Amino acid sequence: KGNIALYFKTFFWITTTFFCYTILVFFTPTPSFSIPLCVLLGFSFAGIGFNVMHDAGHGSYSKNKVVNTIFAHSLNLLGANAHIWDKKHNITHHTYTNTDHDDDIHVAPMLRMSKNQKWYWWYRFQTLYMWILYAIEYIGWIIVFDLKKYFQGKACNTNIKFTKAGHWIFWLSKVIYFTIFVVLPMFIVGVTPTLIGYGITAGVCGVVISIVFQLAHVHEKALFPTAIPTEKEGVGKIEKENAIHQIETTANFATQNPFISWYVGGLNFQVEHHLFPNISHVHYPKIRKIVRQVCNKYSVKYHEFPTFFSALISHVKQMWKMSIA
Repeated sequence: KGNIALYFKTFFWITTTFFCYTILVFFTPTPSFSIPLCVLLGFSFAGIGFNVMHDAGHGSYSKNKVVNTIFAHSLNLLGANAHIWDKKHNITHHTYTNTDHDDDIHVAPMLRMSKNQKWYWWYRFQTLYMWILYAIEYIGWIIVFDLKKYFQGKACNTNIKFTKAGHWIFWLSKVIYFTIFVVLPMFIVGVTPTLIGYGITAGVCGVVISIVFQLAHVHEKALFPTAIPTEKEGVGKIEKENAIHQIETTANFATQNPFISWYVGGLNFQVEHHLFPNISHVHYPKIRKIVRQVCNKYSVKYHEFPTFFSALISHVKQMWKMSIA
């Protein structure tokens, strides 16, 4: 589970978020100071998601289940919903990684990420417009996709059911989030500055969380297998053994870069995360050495990009290939 390093990051990112928000809303700095603060706030939102919520949502933040539940709901304070995330991430993504059952790559008709997805003419331009979609990913998540899953009661083929308390938490957390980050700032600093500032914050957060995910799963080396339908509704069968499936559909990047590893909460050790999602990311560097040895022993291809930019280039190349019919 987590250790003092994880608890320090929790304190750091929550404090950073509180600091940026307080200065921006209650002290109304000049644009030359407020714009960088909005950028930092966007990175801070993503930092909480990567380092705090993600571990807690997997039950790896603490040995105490109550603590995990509390910190998993930090996602609600960021405008999304922890219960929906649990279903769409822990089930659809971690079970059916890179298949048509994986909600994280099920983004058609906006983007085409694998050959298994139908081609449309506008995909010819996706390497250009995908950056805009990445920028609005965060706000789209909390306003559009959460509501769609809430009312449909599904994430891909996985059912999402709410308790009475869950319904209240869903709506109340949305109201609290927009009251804190949109309505209150409008009364204090004005409508236009708030919309601009919030747009910058949400845009930065969206780009960061989108790219970190894409580098790990949507690249030239990744496989995109098909989940075979079964008699049980909403359940698909993966042909290969689960551990091998996770390794072949996932890649690490920049594992030797201490800053990236620290900031993205070990999500650049994505292979280890998919093999051991219930282990805190603070342990992944040591686990990586063992996993590589085992993969070499059994001739299983272990995907890793040495740098952030090499992974980013591979992602762009994959999206370019998928833009062609």
